[in-house]
Amino acid sequence: MTTTDTTAATALDAARAELRGRLLADGVLIDLGSPGLYGRTGVFERVSAAVDAAAVRSQADLHADVLRFPPVEPLAAFERTDYIASFPDLAASISGFTGDDRTHRALLAARERGERWETFLEPADLMLTPAVCHPVYGLVGDSIPEGGRTFDIVGDSFRREPSLDPMRLQAFHMHEFVHIGTPDSAKEHRDGRIPGMRALLESFGIAVDVVPANDPFFGRVGQMLARNQVEQSLKYEFVTPVYGPDHEPTAISSANLHEDHFGTSFGLRTADGEVAHSACIAFGLERITIALFAAHGTDPDRWTPDVRAALAL
Repeated sequence: MTTTDTTAATALDAARAELRGRLLADGVLIDLGSPGLYGRTGVFERVSAAVDAAAVRSQADLHADVLRFPPVEPLAAFERTDYIASFPDLAASISGFTGDDRTHRALLAARERGERWETFLEPADLMLTPAVCHPVYGLVGDSIPEGGRTFDIVGDSFRREPSLDPMRLQAFHMHEFVHIGTPDSAKEHRDGRIPGMRALLESFGIAVDVVPANDPFFGRVGQMLARNQVEQSLKYEFVTPVYGPDHEPTAISSANLHEDHFGTSFGLRTADGEVAHSACIAFGLERITIALFAAHGTDPDRWTPDVRAALAL
């Protein structure tokens, strides 16, 4: 790393620390003692709810089926997504205690000695959900009707990615609008929604650009997958310069074309018998909300009338 790179990284860390400190000091977020894990206060929830409601209004013409899932998913369903092959470093499983009294005493003794007692727990065949759309693919049945199906899904996601950057949380909420259908209908869902998403986000008074992007695939094979994702224009991100023009902008929403990944994994077929394709648009509720606080200050009552009107605040 050159001196210039080091200086830029230091400046970015300082900008992140400044925003995090401001959000904590102004009572927007509550530090829970683990990087990327926060409690949210009333002012945060007020803005986040307004962002979510605006996103829903913007997609009302989809007439999507509404689905809500818990923040955990069965291991068997998680396996079918193949997430662990691409993002093992982000996945997190749930464990539980299944031992007897003797094992419990050993656990407590280890705890008393200050040792890690989690080794006494066993996998519970449950995973923390890393993407809110995961459960839908196993529930739609083998055959997708003509015209496809579209779903409105919002919920908790967890990705093991500890960071002091307030724009990178471990536990967060995504609101996704997912379409499952033919290759053409999936692509149309993704591409056709991009202009409206950009216009909505810009109406919140933040600068937005739409750029090709890739997911953080793991390892050397992942680097190839990432290149392919960009080259094939499978993912676009809506980015905004949260930390100013001198630093890389941060993604706050995305538009994703999965092609036949989930159709193949879950055995989904279209009305003509072909493997189904899917796509989703995703609003990162916490990231949009924090971007608004960064741009406009932490008191929504003092935001400009046009921003407040766009959010119906």
